[in-house]
Amino acid sequence: MKTSHPLLPKLYSVLREGYGLKELRADVLSGLTVAIVALPLAMALAIASGASPDKGLITAVVAGFLISALGGSRFQIGGPTAAFIVVVLNVIIQHGYDGMLLATLMAGLMLIAAGFFRLGSYIKYVPHPVITGFTAGIALTIFLGQLEELFGFKLAEKPHDVFERLLAYGQNLATISPMTAAIGVGTLVLMLVIRHTRPRWPVFLIGVGLGGVLMAAAHSVGTVLDVATIGSRFPNLPHSIPAPSLPDMSWAKIKDVFPSAVTIAFLAGIEALLSAVVADGMTGRKHRSNAELVAQGVANCASAVVGGLPATGAIARTATNIRSGAHSPVSGMLHAVFVLVFFLFAMPLANWVPLASLAAVLIIVAWNISEIDRFKHLMQAPSGDRLVLLTTFLLTVFIDLTVAIKVGVLMAALLFMHRMSEMVAVRTHSREDAQEEDEDNTDDQPLPDRAHLPAGVELYQISGPFFFGAASHISDVLDSLRTPPRYLLLLMQDVPFMDASGAASLQGVGGKIHRHGGHIVLVGTRAQPRAILTQMGTAHAEEGFLFASSLDEALKLVK
Repeated sequence: MKTSHPLLPKLYSVLREGYGLKELRADVLSGLTVAIVALPLAMALAIASGASPDKGLITAVVAGFLISALGGSRFQIGGPTAAFIVVVLNVIIQHGYDGMLLATLMAGLMLIAAGFFRLGSYIKYVPHPVITGFTAGIALTIFLGQLEELFGFKLAEKPHDVFERLLAYGQNLATISPMTAAIGVGTLVLMLVIRHTRPRWPVFLIGVGLGGVLMAAAHSVGTVLDVATIGSRFPNLPHSIPAPSLPDMSWAKIKDVFPSAVTIAFLAGIEALLSAVVADGMTGRKHRSNAELVAQGVANCASAVVGGLPATGAIARTATNIRSGAHSPVSGMLHAVFVLVFFLFAMPLANWVPLASLAAVLIIVAWNISEIDRFKHLMQAPSGDRLVLLTTFLLTVFIDLTVAIKVGVLMAALLFMHRMSEMVAVRTHSREDAQEEDEDNTDDQPLPDRAHLPAGVELYQISGPFFFGAASHISDVLDSLRTPPRYLLLLMQDVPFMDASGAASLQGVGGKIHRHGGHIVLVGTRAQPRAILTQMGTAHAEEGFLFASSLDEALKLVK
């Protein structure tokens, strides 16, 4: 069976298999369904990110089309997502909208490079406590940020620090607009009821649509409601996609936004591949991770040059696409076309949509991405995982998402190395240390009777990965020999892996023994550790190292 190229888009595979009217009909219906969901979301996400609603629609059109057309998943739906709100808002505040476009363009190039260098399979190694921690932190940040629009707070300044924001809310309770709060809370309750009783209905579109109808009806009878709408906040919105242009790409600007670009690329890669995995689980198919990364990169580059926002695969919209009967990536491409039709011909209708209704939409989105059940489940994990989860969560909420990801991944890596080092065991049947046998290893296979060892011979067994996290421990054990033996036999058959630090540690012990005229005999060394020792020029006979395939062979060698 011929294996498809890892960068080949799924669209090509689908068309090669055969695509007819039946498949097109299914994709049209599912694409229309997803577009209905995506319309209010794209506008709400753009506003929450500090941009105008048309930027969200542009992203859904351009990036959504390219992600489906070039991606490695049959069912992926791309566009702006809630995970980017915090990052995009911070970048716009610090570097302006042009800086955000540059960061998005750079992130796209990083994703393309990641796909071409086949890094898609490595992103899955980001630990779940880190992912859950920062997504839950993003969810809480989004929720707190939407209270202003939901209740109509009138704040002189809009602080972005969590504590300052909560303090500002408390100090400005008297500025709450009763009508705005009524529409916002009413929209939220309505959507929750519909979601519970009619889960297949387009709950977001119904919520913002009824809010818009109410505002338009009030205006038609001459009633002015104290409620901010898209039209009042963003007058004269464009309803066409601008011509492509590059943002300012000075070297100083590139250095300034580089950390943000890395964060955007990381989030886009993580969320896109998670979404593709969810789609695989729902359909039994398998995505191409590297093709997906390339598609995400191209889509983000294209979105940036037309003034759009960062984009990635959206898990909820992808799941909706599948449940609506999608057959191929054509569904995602058509979803973008339907959004484009609205953007070109019906954008004035969006002017009546209350911002409080969009805030209600984002509060539900925040709850969806919070993964509260997974968060509670991980709180039952070992203490190290709980610490990683809570640290990532708190740093995301109170400090910065970029810092949270860096610290979370670093902590998870250190935790993993600590656990791996604890798996390493050193056992001995030497005459001097016979009384210090580790009782924790009583289930291991017994070592040969020490009485059969010739004089001047010591025997140790090393079990577990011989890497830098365990190298010092092993060196301490071996260095504890009071008198360097003539022959030190190391049973290595239970060492599956060795790195440069392990090889250097072994060389240090070997040098000490060799200076006293002794040798180290490595017994049963596996292929990977032996290859590392050979590659680094560590274990040579002239430096006192010998190899034996079995303990019997080693004993014959020393006799």
